Amino acid sequence: MPDLERFLPRYAAEPPQDPAPYGRFAERLGTAFLEAVDALEPDPDEPSEANGIGEPGELSYYPDRTWHGRTFIPVTTRTSTGLEAYGFARFIPTDGQGSEPSQFEGEAQVTGELAEDNADWRIDLCETVVGSWRGNGDTAAMTLVWGRPLIAKAASAIAELDGTIVDRCDIRDDRFTLLAPDDYFGDTLEIAVLDAKGNELARESLYADEDEDEDGAA
Repeated sequence: MPDLERFLPRYAAEPPQDPAPYGRFAERLGTAFLEAVDALEPDPDEPSEANGIGEPGELSYYPDRTWHGRTFIPVTTRTSTGLEAYGFARFIPTDGQGSEPSQFEGEAQVTGELAEDNADWRIDLCETVVGSWRGNGDTAAMTLVWGRPLIAKAASAIAELDGTIVDRCDIRDDRFTLLAPDDYFGDTLEIAVLDAKGNELARESLYADEDEDEDGAA
């Protein structure tokens, strides 16, 4: 097997291990995430936030990924003012010897950019940097990416960096979670969804808006 031309943290996170959260565990995750939502302040540049972020609705959980001693479970919810709050709850998982998950924490952001208002979207994506990885001469931003395909028959999602697959996740309940290196030696992540036979159905860059702005300026 040929070696990679450079060091890359491929498949750095554990694949999803658990079913969708429910019961007391879901309550602990929800509490951590909603505390982060409560700490948010409205963005004055978002007209739709004139009346505040609003009250969160039902929480949607995405597949878990464990990396660097923490398990991340992304969460999204719509609010009463028509925004979407998104982020994750993270915790220290069990050690396999009877310990309980501990140190639950949440992070959250809010946006007025919604999938139903963007007919050209084929994948609804959220992302946030959760750490870093030092390579030979540059540092990659380890990025948690989660979302859902907006097209039928999607079975898995992959993250690619400069044409190399660096993470993969089966789509579960129409949702996926990836954890992959981004912004490494100038290369940035692209996310693709595949059907059950491995055929690519759709692809999105995490920097699509910036690329479009540059093209427009040019």
